[in-house]
Amino acid sequence: MMQTTLMIHDGTAAADSDVPRTGGVPLAPAGFTWPVCGCGGPLQFFAHLPVEDGVLSVFVCQNDPGACEFWAAGSSANRVHLFPREGLRPVAVPETGLTLLPAVSAIRTQVVTVDPEDRDDGVDPDAYDIGRAGWKREPGERFGKQREVLGSLGGSPSYLEDDRVPACPSCSGTMEFAAHLEEGLTRETSMNLGGQLAYVFVCRACREGAFLTG
Repeated sequence: MMQTTLMIHDGTAAADSDVPRTGGVPLAPAGFTWPVCGCGGPLQFFAHLPVEDGVLSVFVCQNDPGACEFWAAGSSANRVHLFPREGLRPVAVPETGLTLLPAVSAIRTQVVTVDPEDRDDGVDPDAYDIGRAGWKREPGERFGKQREVLGSLGGSPSYLEDDRVPACPSCSGTMEFAAHLEEGLTRETSMNLGGQLAYVFVCRACREGAFLTG
């Protein structure tokens, strides 16, 4: 049997709440400044994800989707921060630029257990892929239910080639997979990722993060 910790859309949340969510405003330590893309515009805040050893804060450029390499690890068009849990406060939002999603999506986690033998298409089993598909059957299938899955926490990166796993820019060690992120449930709550699945990686020793899509 395989288990995956899915992140499920759970309604709305306050924009500055310290709960798992996409959208809203980032919470960061004092002195943090809003990240800027190489195009000169501010990045858009995507997700606030409390994890075991801190908070992952994810930003992606949406100023001109497709023009900036938001899909590439190490690009100036995305940013992942691993903040400590203590002393976080709402960050002042830049007055111009595409900085915030129109709506906030609260996230709850759900462990889904599925049997790899349920997959009969001849493809090697993938924990996230099977778990996301399995969500349609827990607790009951309905149209569009699979879009409620906003990603997953931990586990292994879904169908990502080994040579795309990023190295930490500080210590050059291989980074650890932290989360999948889907575009979102609706137009108001979703990030434009070109229809791709996003991957978040961290180096916990250096407190560095990385983002890519594939």
